[in-house]
Amino acid sequence: MALDIKKLAVRGDVAVICNTDSFLAKSLCKKLCDIGLRAEFFHTTIRELKELREDTELFILFLSEELPQFREALILLKDKANERDRKILMIGDPGEYESVLKIIPETTVLDLFRRPLDMDELMKSVVKYIEENTGEGRKRTVLIVDDDITYMRTVYEWLKKDYVVGMASNGVQAISYLARNKADIVLLDYEMPVANGPQVLEMLKTDSETGQIPVMFLTGHGDRQSVLSVIDLQPVDYLLKTIDKYTLLNKLSDFFGKTEGKTDK
Repeated sequence: MALDIKKLAVRGDVAVICNTDSFLAKSLCKKLCDIGLRAEFFHTTIRELKELREDTELFILFLSEELPQFREALILLKDKANERDRKILMIGDPGEYESVLKIIPETTVLDLFRRPLDMDELMKSVVKYIEENTGEGRKRTVLIVDDDITYMRTVYEWLKKDYVVGMASNGVQAISYLARNKADIVLLDYEMPVANGPQVLEMLKTDSETGQIPVMFLTGHGDRQSVLSVIDLQPVDYLLKTIDKYTLLNKLSDFFGKTEGKTDK
């Protein structure tokens, strides 16, 4: 029975990856877009896979005999999937699949669809996965902006289990990240060279695409003057960098709990 795409309008980002300009892969991209998903085509190269969106929900990989030659690109894809707690759906033959499993572990694989491809069944599988891993079931995305790389990586390690985590070492990188990816909250260092935290927040507030993203300041100074200087910019919180892992996790959990409550109302 043919798939009724009108009944399957869902939201989510899908990356379709192939080492050739496959007509089938690009046709799949179009079909996914037709049902309301945002699907993008990528070649199996490090350069292109570095451009994968942070909020990609599912990776679809077309297999081939030549694919294991792209080992470094496949390792990058595996790492991105694992970092975001996402799956890779594969399309190919059993022999090709076994070869790729030497690089990408089976625990990262959602399913293998064999050729000749049953497009309707594939579409149903994609939609089912997106519906179960977006909305209330999805991980929130946190962007950390801090010029102290050591501190930023520490916070990343704290959050990576519960959130999709992006990192930027300055305001320009943060704005570039947000131009390509969605974020549910920004943890913003108050003191940075070139453009400090308040200046970066002001830039975010003046852009229609980023103006509604909530921001929490991370700072080494909790004096009243520093706090008052950014009140007009309406950060959702002002946290000292001495904060510990569990307090920060609780702060984020409480914040997202409150925002979900407002949505429910």
